[in-house]
Amino acid sequence: VKRGMHAGLLLDTALLAPPPAAAPGVQEAAPVYRVRARPRRAAAGAGSEADNPARVNNRNLAEFAVHGARYAFAPDRLPAAVGLPTSHSAPAFAGVFAPGSDDWVWPHPNGTVRGQGLEPLHPSVPFAATQDAALYEMLALFDALRVGRARERGMALKRLPRLIDPDGLLPKESPMHG
Repeated sequence: VKRGMHAGLLLDTALLAPPPAAAPGVQEAAPVYRVRARPRRAAAGAGSEADNPARVNNRNLAEFAVHGARYAFAPDRLPAAVGLPTSHSAPAFAGVFAPGSDDWVWPHPNGTVRGQGLEPLHPSVPFAATQDAALYEMLALFDALRVGRARERGMALKRLPRLIDPDGLLPKESPMHG
């Protein structure tokens, strides 16, 4: 959590305080949030707040995922295996890409597809992906950025930021010329 906050991928909402009001006649260049002392935690079970006040900075996370995935999380290719399909082979992309011989899978005993093995980001990824379809789609797109060809990466570059930060500013697509 500390590394995520230091990198700007997480925000600690409990530590953010709005800037103090400026005195009349004094201009402040831009609103700057100040960090205040860490609030004391309530007694165990006293409140419904989460133990960790850190929240994801969606815009920075989307930017990092799109531009740093293949470098920060270099793919570890494994031998052919049976597992859960990922990258462009995932079920969420069945209508986008035709099935082929270059399917990528996370090795898993309950897998349904045979393909090139890919080490997941964490050992619990295949289990978590089977429990949550939206998470599965995000992780598969992330893997498309890691191991995909230009076509798969291009599709992931468009879809992943929209999934991570649906309220973010989307780049305008200009029509192709020529």
